[in-house]
Amino acid sequence: MCSIVRRLFPVLLPALLLCPLAAGADVFTFKADKMSGSRSSGREITVLVGNAEVRSDNLLLRAGRIEIQGDDNQFIDCSEGVTGLDEEKQISFRTDRLRYDRKLKIARLEGNSTLEDRKNEIITRGRFIEYDDLTEVVVFQIGIRLFKDDMVCRSEYAVYRRQEKLLDLSGFPVVFKKDDEFRADRIRVDLDTDDVTMEGAVTGSIKN
Repeated sequence: MCSIVRRLFPVLLPALLLCPLAAGADVFTFKADKMSGSRSSGREITVLVGNAEVRSDNLLLRAGRIEIQGDDNQFIDCSEGVTGLDEEKQISFRTDRLRYDRKLKIARLEGNSTLEDRKNEIITRGRFIEYDDLTEVVVFQIGIRLFKDDMVCRSEYAVYRRQEKLLDLSGFPVVFKKDDEFRADRIRVDLDTDDVTMEGAVTGSIKN
């Protein structure tokens, strides 16, 4: 059972142990080894420490430490071995730190981060990843590596439009397909067909 700081939750904590928190139609639940915080107006915060877990809609988050803040538990800040899974869209990730806005449905991954789109069989790594769940657009920055079958894409900036299966690369982009290599100022990859479109200072090598 969670270790509870009762002086901070004199009446509310027993109810939290028995019932999930709710925000509109969204059922919100959490658990951890230890919990502390405050529910006073304007200073709402819940801190979960040790095997912390939060479930919101179809998103499941796990971390060593999770802070929940704001009206209707809008903001979630996870650190220490963060992992997550969107069960409906088959997206999973690992990161050093995660900031998630439950109202805007935007997740920001910071530090060493890996995002796997299991449905489209894509694995991407970078130092900063922002995922907009409503538009299904992902922005990657710094040291990006994307892997799909026998193709590897590298760049410093990328935008992945998941619904269209399009990847736009910039910032010294390069694409490797088996033994072939493509470089340009800007590269677009159709991840459905693996077709590559290049613009600006185009170079490449193709092995027969």
